[in-house]
Amino acid sequence: MAADYRQTASWLRERLPLVPQAGVILGTGLNDLADHLEILFKMPYSEIPGFASSTAPSHKGNLILGKLGGVPILCLQGRFHFYEGYPMSTVVFPVRVIACLGVGTLIVTNASGSLREQYAPGSIIQLNDHINHMGTNPLIGHNDETLGERFPSLNDVYDREYLEICRQIAAELKIDLPQGTYIAVTGPSLETKAECAAFAGWGADLVGMSTVPEVIAARHAGMRVLALSVVTNYSNLFHDLEHSQEEIRQNANLAAENLRSLLAGFLRKLAKA
Repeated sequence: MAADYRQTASWLRERLPLVPQAGVILGTGLNDLADHLEILFKMPYSEIPGFASSTAPSHKGNLILGKLGGVPILCLQGRFHFYEGYPMSTVVFPVRVIACLGVGTLIVTNASGSLREQYAPGSIIQLNDHINHMGTNPLIGHNDETLGERFPSLNDVYDREYLEICRQIAAELKIDLPQGTYIAVTGPSLETKAECAAFAGWGADLVGMSTVPEVIAARHAGMRVLALSVVTNYSNLFHDLEHSQEEIRQNANLAAENLRSLLAGFLRKLAKA
């Protein structure tokens, strides 16, 4: 219920040395970004009240307060997925804790499969919209009116100002940063060729198994959202090969340096705003 994430936020507030500027969720293959932080506080999820265990490959399961580009951020080094068997309330619990800490910005990263040939593995795509194809919604059930309204609007769910700031930073750094629509599916089986063709026909550019629940919960709580997706594989619209976790991690590593540069530049601008 509502008190749980508020209690966890209060518990963390007593332990964190400062309030972060933003919350950051690190997706599959992107956990090593935390190794480049100036770490001020680190705690495994197992020690935090209300947090579950992250069982997805490469998700380390740590909450880290650190500085990137000199700006303090609270990193979730690994997320909880619906396919792990957790209810949506558990999947979005960390986001609600971050919101209750008073953090106004959530930065979400993920690994995705490309539904467009021009979005090659190793690319970084800014999300400007999404399709929820998970068959459920984290806001189903009791609504905490003190956190957000019953029927929150998802118009411009990905903050337009943040999208423009990132576009400018990418141009300065000479990093290609197109925008695209992400479709979220439950997994954990990867998509069939027919499913990928259907998703592309609906207007989706990328497919994955996360992000949308956390984004919905963040917007419900009034947070501003930036989402960056690292393309780790072509969907099977473009080949007949089986995917592997090793392939996904290798392609995530290709984008890691550019992702760090983009995030550091964005956070510096955010801190000056």
